[in-house]
Amino acid sequence: MVPMVQVSRLRESRLSQRHAASCMTNKLDNCGYFDHKIGQMNVTDSVVLERQLLLQLGDRLKRLRKSQRLSAVETAKRAGISRTTLGSVEAGDPGPSIGTYLRVMSILGVSGELALLAGDALQPGPSGSAGARSKRARPVVQVTVSADESRHQLQDLQSLALHEEAVRLVRADPALLRQAQETLDRWLGAGSSRTSNLWSEWQEILREGRWRRILGKTRRAQELRQASPLTAVLPEPVRQNVLAQVGQLRHGVVLGDSSIKKPT
Repeated sequence: MVPMVQVSRLRESRLSQRHAASCMTNKLDNCGYFDHKIGQMNVTDSVVLERQLLLQLGDRLKRLRKSQRLSAVETAKRAGISRTTLGSVEAGDPGPSIGTYLRVMSILGVSGELALLAGDALQPGPSGSAGARSKRARPVVQVTVSADESRHQLQDLQSLALHEEAVRLVRADPALLRQAQETLDRWLGAGSSRTSNLWSEWQEILREGRWRRILGKTRRAQELRQASPLTAVLPEPVRQNVLAQVGQLRHGVVLGDSSIKKPT
């Protein structure tokens, strides 16, 4: 049986600095953010699922823009945002506000889809219409979210999710940042390497907190993550939680009506 996860709605999940520090102090015990039941993903707290949804949204908006023969410069101008911000939206970056995403969606003619999400429920048709007279049950909508393993999407998503978790933790705990710096110093002191230029760039990233440089979809960001000293600071429960979520996504995570029963 293919494992499936169903939810009625997604909620935004962000790990605050205070929450992260508390989890670290208590060695992640009794921390509601982490699901220690590996193999069962708590969808409402799934950082991997949230990230994949944003990546897919950004990719779709980029494809829509190109299909409408709109340049990035023109689209950004119409939306009243910078070209850099548009790039962040099309990269599925969680940084831009939902209003920014909505402006881009409006330019591309798909803002109505967000309006459907904002409504409380599907409403019956006007009185006397065929829709109002219908005796059929309300439609059930299910969406399966997955990543394309053949194009290394899962691998990239896993690396990105691990680094986002590491960044949240080092922001909350300077001791973890020092640990990452010490790891990097050991690597640099070991002698020349084909990744020395990446490690040198990591020195600046750790020193100045330039996290956006490693949390993007660019080729350089991927290369930096491959030579990263940062994931070494992740506690094992955090790492295993992310890996479990990626494993679920490999089979596809089903989002839809919470009243629908799982297949047996």
